[in-house]
Amino acid sequence: MAKVWQRKWMTATGEQRSAWVADYFSSQGERHIKTFALKKDATRYLEQVMTDVRRGVHTAPSRSVTVSEAGLDWIKRVEANGMRGKGPAEQGTLYQYRQHLNLHIAPRIGGMKLANLTKKSVESFRDDLLANMSRALAKKVLTSLKSILRAANYAHVAADVSIGMSKRHKRHIEAGMDFPTPAETKRIFDAAKDGKRRALLLTAALTGLRASELRGLRWRDVDLNGRELHVRQRADRFCKLGSPKSAMSRRTMPLPAELVTALKECKLACPKGELDLVFPTAGGKVEQHKSVLESIAPIFIAAGVVDRQGAPKYGLHALRHFFASWCINPKDRGGRGLSAKEVQALLGHETIQMTMDVYGHLFARGDDQGELDASTARLLV
Repeated sequence: MAKVWQRKWMTATGEQRSAWVADYFSSQGERHIKTFALKKDATRYLEQVMTDVRRGVHTAPSRSVTVSEAGLDWIKRVEANGMRGKGPAEQGTLYQYRQHLNLHIAPRIGGMKLANLTKKSVESFRDDLLANMSRALAKKVLTSLKSILRAANYAHVAADVSIGMSKRHKRHIEAGMDFPTPAETKRIFDAAKDGKRRALLLTAALTGLRASELRGLRWRDVDLNGRELHVRQRADRFCKLGSPKSAMSRRTMPLPAELVTALKECKLACPKGELDLVFPTAGGKVEQHKSVLESIAPIFIAAGVVDRQGAPKYGLHALRHFFASWCINPKDRGGRGLSAKEVQALLGHETIQMTMDVYGHLFARGDDQGELDASTARLLV
């Protein structure tokens, strides 16, 4: 039986006090009480508790773990699942989850028991995130909290709390600002004298491989005679090799003749190693992402592709954007004129929506001005 009743008592000084008690039994038949100053608060709490009891998702505060404890359990579960089948490359994901828990979740609500979490407290957590970090990072941290709650069978508390990705101030990526123009790209190629780095930059710009895919690329996955490249693994931030990001990331890329020539020259001088990597360190190991960026920086500077401070204007990922724009641009503008579906497949995007969200504005829209003039003329005839 569940009820709200008033408790009255006399203090040592003779003053009369009172409080309101939410009194109920859990689904295990255990009695629990919680005291409130106001009757309406006790009633609201009891109504929510009994709803959770009927749904089988209620845990009494006295038996509840904290958010931090639930977070550690969640990470252990993710790690165990990765060891069973997702491979060592998932260490990067685990690192990110630990950062979310240790730097953002635990300091804010880590000590709170799951049973005391409410939609309002989760909303306050979300608002605090948005006030202190980028919207993109806040969205990722909130997603991690929701995963923690879901693993602890407490997802209902945050079910209606979300962070939408606002597009109001999001600008489209542009050539010459976010990725190199064709003229800048040619200057970069011309400035690349070292065989390995020239082959790396050509591969990045003419196949659109992600940096992790470039660092994990093996010679056995490059068919120089058949002029195609197979993406079958990647290297994470810890230089661990593992599966690509998703099933769509496994793909076959055609190789232009100039790139085949550059790769053949690169192979002759490539350090040998058990990993069979195309772009390894001098010892044949996986190269750090930071080291790759440092090695290509002088090439960008020599090419004059720099910002106002004289630093490289773009990172390695910008060449992936260049590849996408080159595939999209019509043939009369020096591009390949491919469809959105073809571009999605070449980039290894999981959905066509992902491709359109980033590159949709680059696709030709036809002669809008001509169509407008013709329609207006017909209207006014």
